[in-house]
Amino acid sequence: MSAQAAEAARPARRGTLYRGDPGMWSWVAHRITGVLTFFFLFAHVLDTALVRVSPEAYNEVIETYKTPLVNLLEVGLVGAVLFHALNGIRVMLVDFWAKGPRYQRQMLWGILAVWVVVMVPGVYFMLQRTVTDLFGGQ
Repeated sequence: MSAQAAEAARPARRGTLYRGDPGMWSWVAHRITGVLTFFFLFAHVLDTALVRVSPEAYNEVIETYKTPLVNLLEVGLVGAVLFHALNGIRVMLVDFWAKGPRYQRQMLWGILAVWVVVMVPGVYFMLQRTVTDLFGGQ
């Protein structure tokens, strides 16, 4: 069979290029978490630089950060940074360890397990004050 005939016999691809393989989705999540972290750092540099321009304006901005919505965004930021860091270690192991490609899927599930183990108590402690403020308590 010629190459042209083999190509014609192959079913046409439709829809997204991502077919649900965990490695592909970890690649996408790694890029998204990297971009989110970059934008956070950019905003952080801007709001910190505001202290030199106007300390009063800086204090107003900082006060807006003490809201429940921003607290939820902080939890998301911690989750994004933690995933990006753990997945970055996995990517380095896949790239620089001879057996890395063979174990990349197991390492992905391992970093996801570590992520959950770290995030569960992290979310609890990060949201504790917000939940207490919103719903009362000690």
